[in-house]
Amino acid sequence: MTASAATVLATGDGVVQVDGPVLSNEPAGDYRLLRLAVPGIAALARPGQFAALTVGGPTSGLLLRRSFSIHRVGADHVDLVIADAGPGTHWLTRCRPGDVVNIVAPLGQGFAPPAQPGACVLVGGGYGSAPLFWFAKTVRAAGCAAHLVLGAASAGRLFGADLAAASTDSVHVTTDDGSLGTRGQVTAVLPDLLLATGARTVVACGPMGMLRAVTEVATAHGATAQVAVEEAMACGVGVCMTCVLPVVGDDGRTRMTRSCVDGPVFAGARVRWDAIADGRVAVPDDAVGAAPLAPIGPAR
Repeated sequence: MTASAATVLATGDGVVQVDGPVLSNEPAGDYRLLRLAVPGIAALARPGQFAALTVGGPTSGLLLRRSFSIHRVGADHVDLVIADAGPGTHWLTRCRPGDVVNIVAPLGQGFAPPAQPGACVLVGGGYGSAPLFWFAKTVRAAGCAAHLVLGAASAGRLFGADLAAASTDSVHVTTDDGSLGTRGQVTAVLPDLLLATGARTVVACGPMGMLRAVTEVATAHGATAQVAVEEAMACGVGVCMTCVLPVVGDDGRTRMTRSCVDGPVFAGARVRWDAIADGRVAVPDDAVGAAPLAPIGPAR
């Protein structure tokens, strides 16, 4: 089956659902770069949005879709970076050209383009860097310099180190084990980079702990942070409520906000990082609709 044979099942509100043939599935470090035929997506998608894929085939018991940031788009295809992290993603990494995957895209809110010329720092953790190369082109087209920081536990867990130089004005690599670039996390190089470039905008995608740290560094240096959160999105369209995060609204009140439709990109300073730890999300006591704690009475 070719790209022209992809079957569009439904469209609406700028979203396409397609039975997309796999065009290629290539290794990319410790990840796979999956290309699916999705006609028309290039006119709809923008950096920071994501795609939701079915997994396991038509007879599988794996019912929930898996969501991935869009790496880049073409006139008739979409590229996604897949980490083999469980049964669903393992199935995707084994797909071959001609296999068919149902995809819904583009979903969510993308990165806001630069408001004025200057410098922008982009920070990617692991394969969270996938959407940043595409966004870097948007940044540079707006007359801004794009400086990229890539971080991961080791060299193999980086994505895009070989692509970065062609897409950005400078590249800075960190690895926890020192196998490539500076030893340490992205925050080891971020403060100096902000000072050297005068950047007032930081865009980040990666693990939640990294996003919190990047937000704190950006705020301390007078910069604003946009963060694309990595929350599990079981439906991708705002129905299941499994991806909610505590986010402060324009009125100063915290609400449990759906990452899939209201995000995945949020202002980093609006996310209640104090309620997120070790992969768990708590409902702050002051959140709108939070149930009051019941008084504790004497033991009976």
